[in-house]
This record gives sequence, structure tokens and C-alpha cells, in this order.
Amino acid sequence: MREALAILGVRRVLLGIHDAAWPAGEDDVGRGTPYGGGADELLSLARELGFDGVQLGPQGMTSVSNPSPYDGTFFSRSPLDLALGELVEGEDGGLLSLATLDALVAGSAGAPDRVAYGYAFDAVARAAAEICATVRRRRAEGDARALALAAELDGYRAANAAWLVPDALYLVLERVHGGRHFASWDGPHGALDRVLLAATPALAGAAEARVRELLAGHAEAIEDHALVQLLLDRQHRRLRERARALGFVLYADLQVGMSASDDWATQGFTLRDFRMGAPPSRTNPDGQAWGYPVLDPRRLVEADGAGGQRDGPALRFFRARVRRALADFDGLRVDHPHGLVCPWVYRAGPDPDRAVRAGARLFESPDLADVPELAAFAIARSEQLDRNQPRHGDGWVRSLEPAQVYRYATLVDVIVDEARAGRREAELAFEVLSTLPYPLRRVLERHGLGRFRVTQKVDLANPDDVYRSENARPEDWIQLGNHDTRPIWTVAEGWVAAGAGRAHAEHLAARLLTPDEDRIGWIARVAGDPAALVQARLAELFVGPARNVMIHFTDLFGEREPYNRPGVVAQENWSLRVPPSPRAAFAARLAAGRALDLRRAVATAVHSRGAAFAAAHAPLLRALEGEQA
Repeated sequence: MREALAILGVRRVLLGIHDAAWPAGEDDVGRGTPYGGGADELLSLARELGFDGVQLGPQGMTSVSNPSPYDGTFFSRSPLDLALGELVEGEDGGLLSLATLDALVAGSAGAPDRVAYGYAFDAVARAAAEICATVRRRRAEGDARALALAAELDGYRAANAAWLVPDALYLVLERVHGGRHFASWDGPHGALDRVLLAATPALAGAAEARVRELLAGHAEAIEDHALVQLLLDRQHRRLRERARALGFVLYADLQVGMSASDDWATQGFTLRDFRMGAPPSRTNPDGQAWGYPVLDPRRLVEADGAGGQRDGPALRFFRARVRRALADFDGLRVDHPHGLVCPWVYRAGPDPDRAVRAGARLFESPDLADVPELAAFAIARSEQLDRNQPRHGDGWVRSLEPAQVYRYATLVDVIVDEARAGRREAELAFEVLSTLPYPLRRVLERHGLGRFRVTQKVDLANPDDVYRSENARPEDWIQLGNHDTRPIWTVAEGWVAAGAGRAHAEHLAARLLTPDEDRIGWIARVAGDPAALVQARLAELFVGPARNVMIHFTDLFGEREPYNRPGVVAQENWSLRVPPSPRAAFAARLAAGRALDLRRAVATAVHSRGAAFAAAHAPLLRALEGEQA
């Protein structure tokens, strides 16, 4: 597979899977983790199938009521990722009792292919409490291993205080205020606690005293948070070692949205009157009111006192976040880069759904009467706008000068600079889907970065459609679907049911068949067969020109339920998992024609290059097709 992909010019093939979706192992308490007992089998299967990397989802802490990883913390990892079995045995063994683990595993009420989020949240909290208590007790007893761990923890806390302390303080205050969002904190300290890390000069003294009070009064809880983060970082390092042994790269997901914790901690350098969302688009015609904070452009840079400029608080925060991700991963998927370059903002208020439809782009609203406050942030000038376009349209800005592109690129430049700093050379994938506003296009061109091509969304009536694979560029990422789309299997069934199967088969024939093949017969066979359409769409990913392929686990394993329905709050969202015993499950589904056949797809792509190319690589083709047989 690796040799075949190389001759096709395919540079990277990633398996997309969020942490919660990893398969269950013996230590499973209702939620997956890439560090757990079920991870090794999936990794080895993925390697056998031809993948050379894994795209994880955001790994931050989520709340008990909201499992979306895209609302998690930027810095602290989710305790739900703890591989509890590793804390009973293994390098970090002895911190959790086998009796506790057995009880938590036995009590899990979820189906093995679904996340039991509420139960897992409580179970991991119980396990973490025991782990932290064990460490404290053994340290007090003078246990050598506990003392060594305590010394390591001291260093870890000192090195990471900039994010450990705010995240821990928010967890403490959230408990103090009954688990509520910080905007509703009340009581004697409520007003101060709401702005504790962004207090005005008049409140600075009181805020410092309150922080000291919390650090002293809740020292144990704050240390416990740091210990869990240290253990998670250890487990992540071991995952990277296993991945490297397989020749795998690991990609992080740099989500655009902030958690409530990060929102609270960054109030001093985010806009408070506007929120970020998604504008109307082909995928979501009404837009989406995400409610995310936006970094204040006025706090990105500041005077350095010597006539120059340096990173301001907003840019220091963003740079620290990028550095943490790059320290732990080989590449980054940059979620919704529009939010970094040309964010769509709307007024914060009681009717966000209406407000987001009436929103505007932060840096290209120099003279809009309904949002005059945005004029102060404008990069594009009035004469550079096309008023015949909707303000969310890709062509709303029609021209930019190099100095303006430089300003638009401020945050993307940080990502690229940090990714290419020193000897790191981390890989980057920018999640640009149906919309590519002109400023974002100029920024991507500045760095030679590609976009995403989601072929299940192809518009066959439009030869210029962005999701047609033939319109891709080598630097692009191509995929059947992602975590927000329906599995390709049900999409293909919809094509056939709607009478569109033949049109799709004709498009695929043009991409996959050579002139000497029976195109008419092939189209007739494939047009009415959803499974055949799926396999042909899979082969299309490997024929180029895009050199980077990403396959979501729901498509790979032939799932029929979507992983997430965007814009909808539903219990089923974010809950689907790879089935237990993934190798056996995949083999059974492949034999039944209900899983993606990567070897067959790659062999088809080799044949699509013509008889001479296939003949030149005949031994390789025989090996591929023989393995499949």
C-alpha cells in the first residue's frame, strides 16, 4: 500500500477519529481514548490498511452537559482521556486500585459502540479522586516513587503555570458557584469572580487578594488538576512513541471556538460586545450562532518601548496555544481558519440566531450603518468592497494590497512560523470547506496552503464546483466526508434513490476509466449500486491532483449514523465509536461490502493511469489485488 500510494503521488493518508470514538478495551468506562486498551489494535489495523497517520479531534476538557470537543479547553486535556488501566498497571501503575477500576468498568451502562458520556464523566472523576488521594498519602509516607512523582509535578506546575492556574481556578470557581456558567456567578464574590483575571485597575488589588485566597483555600484541588494533566501528558507521550514505531504521524485539531474556561480567562483581550459564528453558507443557509469570543485586534501587538512592536496579550495567548499543540503533535488541522483571518461576528444579545444572520466580517466592515463599531477594525477599505455581493460572500472583498494581506495573516503567520520553527517542520491542514473569502484565499496563497475537498458534496451540474476532485490542487486535502457529514454509505443510497446515481457514475467513469475500458457497461453496473458508488468515490480520492487524503472512521467502518449533526443539540452527537475488536469488525463488514476497501481503491487508481502505467507496476498491482483476494 505505501509503495502504491507513493507512485500515485499521495503524500499522506490520515484516519480521522476523535478521542471519545476510540474502541473499548478492558479498562473502558463508557468513553474511548487513544491512550487506552483498545487503541493498539486500531492503530495496527490502520497501518495495515495503508494509513500513515491519525487526525485526532480537540482534546480539551468539556463540561458535564456538553460533550462537544469543539467547546473544550485550549490547554488542559480532558480527564476523560485517562487510560485507567495504565494507572493500575504499567509505568504509572499502583495509583488506582484494581477493585475500583473493575467496579467502574462493570457499572458502565453504555453500548460498546456508543459513548456513555454522563457515566464516564462521573466514573473518571471518581477514579481521579482516588489517584490524587493515593499520591498524597504515599508522599506523606515517604514512598520513593510518590516523592519522585511529586518532584516531577513541581517542575511541571512551574513550567505550565500560565495555563494550569487559570484552568484550575475556573474549575474551583465553577464548583463554588454551583456549576453555573461564569456569566451567572453571584453572591458575595460573584461580581469579582466573573472578571477575576481581567479586573479593571480599580479592582486589581481585590482581584490579586481573591486569587491568593483561592490558591491557598483550594490548594489540594489545584494540585489535583495539575497531577491529572501530568499523567495525561505522560500517556500522550507514550501514544506518540507507539505511533512513531508504526511510522505514523499524529495531527491535533486546533479548534476555533473557546471553552467557557478560556472565555473567562481571556476577557481582558477579547471583544465583549461581539461573538463569532458562521455566516450563511451552502452547508448552513441560516448561519450558526456559535457564541465564541473573538480576540481583540487592538490587543494583538503592543509597543515594545524602543519604537518597535512585540506580541500583545492576545497574541501571546494564541502563540502559547499553538506551541502547546505543536509540542505534542506532528501536524495541525486548523479548524475554520476563517475565524482567524476574517471572522464573522454578530452582536452579543438575547437572540443570537437572528443576530448571526445580520452579522458582518470583523475586518471588512468599514462603513456599515448597522455595525458602526466595526469600522475601527477594518482592514479592507470601502472602495475595495463589491456591494453587489452579500457581506458574507466570498467576493465581498475584491482586492487587497500586500500590506493588508499581511495584517489579515497575523494569526495564520503565527501558526506557520511556529510550525516551521527550528527543526520542527510540522504539517498543516486548513479546514476550508464550501466558502473561501478573498482575504482568506490571499492568506493561504501567501503560505502555499491548501483547502479541503469533500467529494460527497460535489455539485455535478457545476464544472467549477470546489468539491469536484478534478478541481483540487496538490496541496489540498480530499475526503469523502468528515465528522459533520452523513456517512458516505447513506449519501450514496440517497443518490440512487433520487435518480442521481447515473450522473455520479458518469462523473466517476471520467475520473477512473481509461479510454479502452467499457465505460457504458461500467456506468450501467455502478449507477444503481450504492456500495459500488462508494468504492468508486473512494478510488477517486487517490487519482489526484490532491496529494493528501483524510478518511473519517464512520466512512471506513461503514457506519450509517452520522457522528455529529452540526447546528443541532442531540444526545447522539459525538457519541459514535469504533466497534470493539476493530480488526474482526472491519473484516466482517468488508466481506459483506459494508466497509471501505482501500486496497481495491488504490489498485483502481493505479489502473486509471493507463495500461502502460499499470504494466510498469504489474508486480505491485498483483500484490495489492492478491492481498485483497
